[in-house]
Amino acid sequence: MTDRVRSLSSSRPKETAVKTRRREYLSIPDLCAELGISRDTFYKWRARGTAPRCTKLPNGALRILRDDLEDWLNDRKEVA
Repeated sequence: MTDRVRSLSSSRPKETAVKTRRREYLSIPDLCAELGISRDTFYKWRARGTAPRCTKLPNGALRILRDDLEDWLNDRKEVA
């Protein structure tokens, strides 16, 4: 390997592994189980506009992004 080729290969940026975070979606039953609420309670919250943000899938099913649930819960924290 010549000096020129060696210097070109060493000047290339090294590839780094990029970790992509997988989005976690919860179904309504999963959300209700995690919060310890009934499905009816969730839909009452949704009707009042106080439920966590939902994503409506093309088949009509609702999903809640884990990050949106965490944000929603953090917004409801009270200072004791």
